[in-house]
Amino acid sequence: MSIGFLRQALNALQKQSRSRTSHRVNQWFKWLSPGISVKRWLLISVSGVVLASLGLAIWIKLTPIFWALELVRNFLGVITNILPNYVSGPLVILFGVLLVLWGQSRTVGSITKVLRPGGEEEELIDVLLAHHRLYRGPKIVVIGGGTGLSTLLRGLKTYSANITAVVTVADDGGSSGRLREVFGVLPPGDIRNCLAALADEEKLLTELFQYRFRAGDGLMGHSFGNLFLTAMTEITGDLEQAVAASSKVLAVRGQVLPATLSDVRLWAELADGRRIEGESSIPKAGGKILKVGCIPANPPALPAAIKAIKEADYIIIGPGSLYTSLIPNLLVPEIADAIAATNVPRIYVCNIMTQPGETQDYTVADHIRAIDDACGQRRLFDAVLVHKKSPSAQSLIRYAQQKSNPVFLDREAVTQLGRRIVPANVLYEDETGCVRHDPPKLAKVLLRWYSGANHGK
Repeated sequence: MSIGFLRQALNALQKQSRSRTSHRVNQWFKWLSPGISVKRWLLISVSGVVLASLGLAIWIKLTPIFWALELVRNFLGVITNILPNYVSGPLVILFGVLLVLWGQSRTVGSITKVLRPGGEEEELIDVLLAHHRLYRGPKIVVIGGGTGLSTLLRGLKTYSANITAVVTVADDGGSSGRLREVFGVLPPGDIRNCLAALADEEKLLTELFQYRFRAGDGLMGHSFGNLFLTAMTEITGDLEQAVAASSKVLAVRGQVLPATLSDVRLWAELADGRRIEGESSIPKAGGKILKVGCIPANPPALPAAIKAIKEADYIIIGPGSLYTSLIPNLLVPEIADAIAATNVPRIYVCNIMTQPGETQDYTVADHIRAIDDACGQRRLFDAVLVHKKSPSAQSLIRYAQQKSNPVFLDREAVTQLGRRIVPANVLYEDETGCVRHDPPKLAKVLLRWYSGANHGK
């Protein structure tokens, strides 16, 4: 019994030892991966050691070096007498390379302890490889606002760090509206959500930025993130500089840009003749929207946003509230012009459910027509991503009570509008039946379509 137990323990220890050795060797060879600029510096380090040794030998006229070399020569002679040179030579080379790798890895390990304190498991080489992969990713520009945009960014940031989110600044409700009225700043709410979504420490930062004060004169109802961005705007002078400074502080992967720095106010004309002003008032009006615009009309775009669109490899519009999150960005003429002038893959991510007060009873084609109408009947995207499967019965009942239903895919109408349909299963339902796009699934489908679109060119 005890002998069997000892054998099992020895086998387990051997397996564990082999696993650790295999992992360590694998980590060593990762340093030789192409593109991370390590092999050249390793070679330069070895060359430096050789040259320094030669310089020392010349300086002291070879006296001790000569005897050291003689000792090495005699030692190698003994080895070659025991083992042939075609065996002993490679063995010595391998031993020397292993010593160099071991020394380098121990050096890197010491550096890692300083750069990544706190006992984090991820090794520096894995961080470098991930950094190299992400910063070689495509330049993606995402147009939108609201929770839909932050959901998409949460998935995309695992594929590329070259992401630019162009965000609407027409929000005038809640905490953002109050800060806009009191301080005269542009509404920070949507930008706050995007910064949190793109941050490396997303979970903690999201909890911090979304925290709302439950007490305090003047503080109640405000989110910490909105107050933070408002303070940064006051310090730096404008929202663009505030977002750039915040991005550095929060280690944001990519950049978030307001569509314009103008203080725009959204308006909508309804089918019953009413004209509603204010982004937060439009969905509450309960009418069919015929047209949306902004005051002042034709606001100037942020130059950095136009530059990002012109340099983009891939442009994504949506998801998000059609009339209050997506179209407000396109009411900035320079942004619509820049998107229309590009010759890169462009796709619209259609919402899964209709939105009462905005898109009640809308089909996929109705969403597309609304975007086309807002930018002068120009085709700003080539394809539309549509969710395939219907939500669960629980979700359908919940949304039906709110006069919302799944967006119907009218294939023939979409085809007549000249758009390619990209069907995919990208739905996420929480325990309450709330329907959202699933960030990893959505990002995977979008990147797969981008690769196919580029390959087809």
